[in-house]
Amino acid sequence: MATIHRPRRGSLAFSPRKRAKSQVPRTKYWAAGEEKARMDGFAGYKAGMTHLIMIDDKPNSLTEGMEISVPVTILETPPLSIAALRVYEKYNGGVRAAGEAWSEKLDPYLARSITVPKNKRGASLDDIGAQIDKMEELRLIAYTSPKLLTGVPKKSPDLMEIQVNGSSIEDQFELAKSLLGSQVPISSVFGQGSIIDVSAITKGKGTQGPVKRWGIMLQKRKHSRGGKLRHIGNLGPWHPHHVRWTVPLMGQMGYHQRTEFNKRILDIGSDGGEITPEGGFPGYGVIRGEYAIISGSVPGPSKRLVRIRSAVRPKDATVKTPEVLYVSTDSKQGL
Repeated sequence: MATIHRPRRGSLAFSPRKRAKSQVPRTKYWAAGEEKARMDGFAGYKAGMTHLIMIDDKPNSLTEGMEISVPVTILETPPLSIAALRVYEKYNGGVRAAGEAWSEKLDPYLARSITVPKNKRGASLDDIGAQIDKMEELRLIAYTSPKLLTGVPKKSPDLMEIQVNGSSIEDQFELAKSLLGSQVPISSVFGQGSIIDVSAITKGKGTQGPVKRWGIMLQKRKHSRGGKLRHIGNLGPWHPHHVRWTVPLMGQMGYHQRTEFNKRILDIGSDGGEITPEGGFPGYGVIRGEYAIISGSVPGPSKRLVRIRSAVRPKDATVKTPEVLYVSTDSKQGL
């Protein structure tokens, strides 16, 4: 009897598939430093998708120099507010927080998310500056401004750490001091054509069975028990006496953190009315403020927070300014 061979269903690389702890994605790795100190990340809220017409500038492409249609994701990106700076020192093969200084100019809405530290609990900028040459990393504690959003009905800011890269740690400290307590727009961090990585929490689907969760085959008519087709044939061998984690079972599906690499910022603008489709984005509405257009799709549903960082493993580090000819504003309501 011939043996049927096929690839396994579902990637074990994503196990364990459990709910994310927070809607704010965690960033463990950052791109290598550049010659100039710079803030290396940003965040926005997913509005929806559309398409645009641009000139293909990919080398050796069959359509190089021709007009092509590209699916894109629109992010609403109000300025990020810088609440504090935090320095890290080497410790036990890694790094640990060694001090932080908080700004005196904080949004009153920040108290909805955290208990704002008092000034006496934080270190002064002079104390950190005196030891800055012994530090390994410097990061900024930034928070979003949901009150400036038009499509996200929330008032609680989302907090995150954003690393400062490039040049020396002293130059990074000077940049962080200049940004402390201010609002940073996306145009001062990324530009048109920048290669980035995006992270977000995917759409939650709740508890699902093994067929939908892992993609296993349905049972044959003669193999099923009591007409039940949507389950696995067995739970594994007798030895070891437990069900191994590699067995596809029912459980949580969706609401996981996922990162997509080497996306491209095709455009950045300050007037969202230019790219908002007729009737607004489904489930989001109208964009009136700053926005970013990213090539391809982005994890998560509309209104979900999306974090952006410089690409950690870019295929081509050359930044080319794309030539965008047209952005579709046709209705997405199915009319």
